[in-house]
Formats: sequence, structure tokens, C-alpha cells
Amino acid sequence: MTVEFYKYHGTGNDFIILDGRVSQIILDADNIKYLCDRRFGIGSDGLMILSNHPDFDFAMTYYNSDGHEGSMCGNGGRCIVAFANMVGINKKNLNFMAVDGPHKGEILQKHGHDLLVRLKMSDVSEIRTYKNHYEINTGSPHYIEFVNDLETKNVFESGKMIRNSKAFKKEGINVNFIQQGTGQLSVRTYERGVENETLSCGTGVTASAIAYALKNNILHDKLQINTLGGQLTVSFEKEGSIFRNVWLEGPATYVYKGEVTID
Repeated sequence: MTVEFYKYHGTGNDFIILDGRVSQIILDADNIKYLCDRRFGIGSDGLMILSNHPDFDFAMTYYNSDGHEGSMCGNGGRCIVAFANMVGINKKNLNFMAVDGPHKGEILQKHGHDLLVRLKMSDVSEIRTYKNHYEINTGSPHYIEFVNDLETKNVFESGKMIRNSKAFKKEGINVNFIQQGTGQLSVRTYERGVENETLSCGTGVTASAIAYALKNNILHDKLQINTLGGQLTVSFEKEGSIFRNVWLEGPATYVYKGEVTID
């Protein structure tokens, strides 16, 4: 089977995207794992399929690079909005269905196939506060810890240890380390499913912004957050114990397209 694919990245968090609107694309876990492999396949942090939906502009199905269907991916959501625009869903505002429910994507700027996209995230209410960390679900579960040594921290080893600890080993959790500097926040993330540090994680940046708001008693803000792959912006409004009107904004970059044969 020969499949046409597109490669996108959102601040270095990269994805293979397939258009499944005309004919159904069925891939097993081994197929997806092969395609995402950086040595033997195309290489990516995850794979997405855009398909038709009766009530929305499209549906998004996301798979981690380990071959299994994943929870919500924020950078992936922004990239698939850019991809939808590229393949003919010509709307500035798009509504789509993902695994955690409906989302809205807005195209703010366009330079060829490189777009500035903001994505409305689901309301955030699953928050647990501990002495040394937060656990926040922003469509995907996240562990957030504030540190003072982010630049030199071994995120792979520390994140892997937390993700595979007794509390999280069964379901897994994404692990974020955040450092507060003068007028800026920086985040590094170990992602479950990828089982490595990624250059950026959209739901992780969103969870980190909410943790920062909780720590500093902020009710609404628009925060710029640095990742290894670039800068993202998160805005929100806190109503009681729930964060609403949560938006993730940043670049969605088209890399290339090609064809691949899958046995």
C-alpha cells in the first residue's frame, strides 16, 4: 500500500499527517511505529489522520510514535488545522473533533504554508496540587514541577523515572519541568508514548501555564512560554476552580510531502 503523507511541526514537535477523507486509512500499531521511526521510517513524534465528520469541519485522530492512539495533542491540533487549510478546507475558523471533544482552531497569520494558529483547548478542571508538583489534565495528563536548573537538568532521566514510577506506570503521564525567569517562563517536557524529551509539547505548555497561574494566584493572563523548539503563548480565564477560554497559540510549519510504501 502506497500512502501520501505530509510532514508538519509545531515548535519542533513534529508529525506525519495523512488525509483520510476520500478513502479510509487503516494502520496497525506496527505500521505507525515504523512510519514514526527516525532511522527506518519517516520520523516524527506522532502521526495524525484527518477524516470527515458529520457535524464538524473534520475529525482528528492522533497516534503516539509507539504506535498507539494517544490523548489530545496541542501542537498536533494546531498543525492539523494548518493542514486542513492546505488541503482545501478554506476557513479562517475551523471546528473539529478530537479524542477529548470538540476544538476550535483559528488561523491568525499565513505565510505560504507556514501559519500562525491558535487552538482552543478544553476547559481544565482536573487539577491536583501537591507540595512539590502539580498534576493537571489539559486533554492529556501532565505532571508539572518548578525547578531552578532547567537548562542543565537531565529531563530524559528525571522524566522517565517519574513517568514509570509506581503512581503513573500503568497509565503513564507527561512530565514537565518549568522555570520562572524575569518576565518569562521556560518548559521542557518528557512525553509518554514518545518515551523521550520532545522539543515542545502543547498540552504540557498549557498545563505549565495553569500551574504557574495557580502558584501565583493569577486569574487571567496571556503568557509567553519558551520551549526548546520555540515560543508558544497560552491565554486563559480562571472561574472558581475551573480554567476556561484556554487558548494555545504558535506556529504550525509545513515541512514537506511525499509517498511511502507500507507492507
